[in-house]
Amino acid sequence: MHLDKLENLATNSEDREILARALDLAEVTGKSHRPQVTDFYNPYRCAMIVRTVGYIPGLAVAVDGGYPAAERSRVLIFPDYLVAGDVDAGLSFLAVQGSFRFNTVTHRDYLGALLGLGLRREKLGDILVGEEGAQIIVATEVSEFIQMGLTSVGRVGVSVSAINRAALKAPVRDYREIKVTVQSLRLDSVAAHGLGLSRTKMSREIAAGKIYLNWRLCLEPAAPVRPGDIISARGRGRVAVEQTGGQTKKGRTTLLLHRYGSAR
Repeated sequence: MHLDKLENLATNSEDREILARALDLAEVTGKSHRPQVTDFYNPYRCAMIVRTVGYIPGLAVAVDGGYPAAERSRVLIFPDYLVAGDVDAGLSFLAVQGSFRFNTVTHRDYLGALLGLGLRREKLGDILVGEEGAQIIVATEVSEFIQMGLTSVGRVGVSVSAINRAALKAPVRDYREIKVTVQSLRLDSVAAHGLGLSRTKMSREIAAGKIYLNWRLCLEPAAPVRPGDIISARGRGRVAVEQTGGQTKKGRTTLLLHRYGSAR
């Protein structure tokens, strides 16, 4: 694919690089008829790859993160005469166990321990943190390395063992319901209400590159927000725009938001 077409599909250099790598994998599949799989990406980037590769004649795509609500997934690229369920997505599932009763560790602690092994984030899927440890979805090619190398998380010694997909315990996503009225459905206004910041401070957060709209970095305070959109902020969690209602007598729009805890 020519560079100008990539420019239209991906608006920043990192997305263009990811898309170019996916197209290279698609070329391998087209020539060899062997399925290929990408690294782990967020929903926006997975959709970007699906939209592009899915239109190549003779190829099919599927997205798999280990469970239906996964936030990080791999994209499978395979000949269209194969069935997606028969193609290996290159996922492995690990259980990390330790004595966490008196040592609280967070998602950030687990991620830091894994990255401390020298792994790239793109080889790691969701990290499902529980009271007695965590379940981690990883690329198969790094599974054994993690099982041998991960010996502690924070100050807690851990053991790592392989589990199967059926043993995954999908997280219960707790949220706080927020009902507000906004003057306009702009990103800065909606995000400010959902995340409990002033509109001025939210505008600064957006300008600083800390706010994502539907998993994509957004630097436009006036970007329109619609029902179904996800607004996420580094270190502050995320807000789902559940629905919009009617207008008040003063012309403000009613909104129902769900605020979730800090992101995986």
